[in-house]
Amino acid sequence: MKPDHPRLYSQLASWFHILTAPPDYAEEAEFARGLLAESANTPNASVLELGCGGGNNASHLKAHFKLTLTDLSTDMLDQSRKINPECEHLVGDMRSIRLGRQFDAVFVHDAVCHLITREDLTACLKTAFAHCKPGGVALFMPDAVREGFQSAVHHGGHDGDGRSIRYLEWAYDSDPSDNTYTVDFAIMLREGNGPVRVEHDTLRMGLFSRQEWLDWLREVGFDPRSIEDPYGREVFVGRRPS
Repeated sequence: MKPDHPRLYSQLASWFHILTAPPDYAEEAEFARGLLAESANTPNASVLELGCGGGNNASHLKAHFKLTLTDLSTDMLDQSRKINPECEHLVGDMRSIRLGRQFDAVFVHDAVCHLITREDLTACLKTAFAHCKPGGVALFMPDAVREGFQSAVHHGGHDGDGRSIRYLEWAYDSDPSDNTYTVDFAIMLREGNGPVRVEHDTLRMGLFSRQEWLDWLREVGFDPRSIEDPYGREVFVGRRPS
């Protein structure tokens, strides 16, 4: 991820919880909870989330685990603190952060999509391995793998306290020969009864094959497998040998 964060995670971060509301994450978080519980199914089990963003998943998972939440964007951590004040929050890059302690499980949601090179992705996998206790699991949930990628359009948004947001999201792959795809956001913002203003943000995302994911997880020391999530996407679980 670049030091100059996408506008969604910096200038527009204060809108994040009505762009994508925490309740919308309940089903996905429950799916993640089941996989994380493979190694963190004890009272007060510890989970490290790399790239927690606004803390939407954490708002559900904190009922089950003791969470440590990290993100590169201080603006997004500020949003997470608003809904997860009881969780530990730390600024850190998922490629390089080292906390000097290990956790029962490590969780990396769709923030992993911002890693667009093999070097960056394997650096993240090494971070997860370094923080995962022997016998623990690390869960990675990219939005897409190469084999399953399809161009798509999504829309959404919510009304908040004196402000409203609506967005159109367009994901497409303009160059199938490389390891990236593009997501463009057209974002409409309104405060009070004022006029609507339109903002645009472009995200470049990493796109790797299933076999690359499995091979690189194995290279850093995990025993990996891929499974399907409730939305038909492929996600990856790596167990650190005991």
